[in-house]
Amino acid sequence: MRKYDGEKAKLLLHKCRKRVVLFVIVLFSLLCGAFLAINYYVEQIGIKNIYPANNVPNADAVLILGAYVFPDGTLSSMLNDRVIVGYELYDQGKVPKIIVSGDHGRKEYDEVNSMKSFLRSKGVPGQDVFMDHAGFSTYESLYRARDIFQVKKVIIVTQRYHLLRAVFIARELGLEAYGVASDVQDYGQVMRAYKIREMAARNKDFWLTRFKPQPTFLGEAIPVFGDGGATDDK
Repeated sequence: MRKYDGEKAKLLLHKCRKRVVLFVIVLFSLLCGAFLAINYYVEQIGIKNIYPANNVPNADAVLILGAYVFPDGTLSSMLNDRVIVGYELYDQGKVPKIIVSGDHGRKEYDEVNSMKSFLRSKGVPGQDVFMDHAGFSTYESLYRARDIFQVKKVIIVTQRYHLLRAVFIARELGLEAYGVASDVQDYGQVMRAYKIREMAARNKDFWLTRFKPQPTFLGEAIPVFGDGGATDDK
C-alpha cells in the first residue's frame, strides 16, 4: 500500500512539473510575441514619417539628439554626422531654429555646448541654436521639446535605427514630427549591438508613452521662436 501511495505521489509530482514547464513555455512565448509585436509597431510608425532631407516638410525647428562627446569636446562620429545633417536642414531653409538636446548633467561632460560650438563654427548665429541641457534620454528630449521649447512641428535628426523610435515617441506626445536619418557613413560592428539594444528601448518607450511620466527636469518655457541665447550657460 505504501509503495502504491509513493508511486502515485511521484506521478502527481511529475504531472505538476510538466504543467509548470508548459506554463513557463507558453508565458515565455507570449512575452516574446508581445516584445516583437511592439518593436514592429514602433518601427512602422517611424517608417511612415521618415523623409529624405530634400523632401521633408518645413518645421518650427530641427531637433538634433545627442550622443557621445570626447573629453576634449570633439564630437563622436555618430554625433558629428547628426549635427552636420541638422545644419544642412537649417542651411536649406527647412527650419529657422535648431535644438541640440543631450546630456549635460555633469560639469565635466557636456554634449550640448559641444554641438552648439560646432554649429557656430559653421556660421549659425547663436540666437538660432537652443540647448537642451537635460536631454538625458530620447523620451525626455522629445517631452522637453514640446513643453519647454514649445515646438509643435519638428524634424528629428539621428541615425535611422534610433530615428524610428524617436519619431514614434514624438508622435505619441502629440508633436507633428518627421525624421531625417543621419547615416552618412558605416559605423562598423558596434551597430549590431546598438540595433539589438534598440529593440528593448522601443518596448520601454512604448510603455512610457502610454503613461507619459514627466522628465527628470522641466522648468519655465523657452519658446523656440525666441533667442537661443536664453539657454547659454557659458
